[in-house]
Amino acid sequence: MNRIYAIFDGEQCHSSLSGLCSELLSEQKLTWPDCQQGYKSLANIAVREIACNGFNVRVQHNPGRIRSTLADVEEKRIKERPCFLCQNNLPEKQRGIFYRNEYLILCNPAPVFSSHFTICHKEHRPQSIAGHIETFLRLMLDFGEGWTVLYNGPGCGASAPDHLHFQAAPSGQMPVEEEIKEKNRLKRIAKFDGILFSKVRNAGREIIIAEGDNPASLANAFRVILSALEKRLSAGVEPMINIAGLHSKGARRLLIFPRTKHRPDVFFKEGNDRVAVSPAIAEMGGIIVTPVEKDFKRLGASAIEDIFREVSLDGEILNRFFDSITRNL
Repeated sequence: MNRIYAIFDGEQCHSSLSGLCSELLSEQKLTWPDCQQGYKSLANIAVREIACNGFNVRVQHNPGRIRSTLADVEEKRIKERPCFLCQNNLPEKQRGIFYRNEYLILCNPAPVFSSHFTICHKEHRPQSIAGHIETFLRLMLDFGEGWTVLYNGPGCGASAPDHLHFQAAPSGQMPVEEEIKEKNRLKRIAKFDGILFSKVRNAGREIIIAEGDNPASLANAFRVILSALEKRLSAGVEPMINIAGLHSKGARRLLIFPRTKHRPDVFFKEGNDRVAVSPAIAEMGGIIVTPVEKDFKRLGASAIEDIFREVSLDGEILNRFFDSITRNL
């Protein structure tokens, strides 16, 4: 209980979830030096805007993200280290919001976004979305309009693949959020049970959008997509995906980024040839985090396009997926 700053149960709480989170962040900046320093550093980072072929990215030189970017997520290493999301291992001064009797919402001390929260399960259980998509959709509703809920799959960006968690941040900070609003950017693929499926044109990586106002239908539609990807790509293991969830005017929209690789080949090169970019949901959304200064300075449009192309699912393969998906809807 000494970890709990506030409780949100969705019924008796008099404050909005986003309001409580803002209060928590203000308090943690005052009482937790790591959080204070993380946000101070974020306010002073260098940023470059880069126009790529059909899309834009924002390259962020963020040294505070070095541990996350370079995290060793090999199974052996994960088993050897203490889980940093388990309550007993949290820093002494870290506090959180106890969410619906299952999750603890924490301030991320190494933020990518202006307000950056990690939502971790109270129990130590593997990162997985299939059985928890309803929670993801509920978080979207509870945070409300103006917030984006995020998920990194265990094999493509989650620095704690052994502990179930989500993230949340104010909407509009990832370039892709604005690009999908552009006229003719979306290609409609199918509609079933009130859920509209689309692909994003000229994004440099494959993006599936599923949107609708019925959470049960949206959860079922998501599972159809996940199952199709699992059968074709991962043989019983959760397929590589990153997800961003937006809530607007009663409708929920899932941006799903299907992946084939966690890190590009340049991540594993030695010496000056190495580029320390490890794509997760922020990167797939258009914020390229570079903790190493030389990478920040030298990354250009061509290199970013190559990274997206390498880690994203091939478009032709995805088209075949959708042919099979629409037959199952």
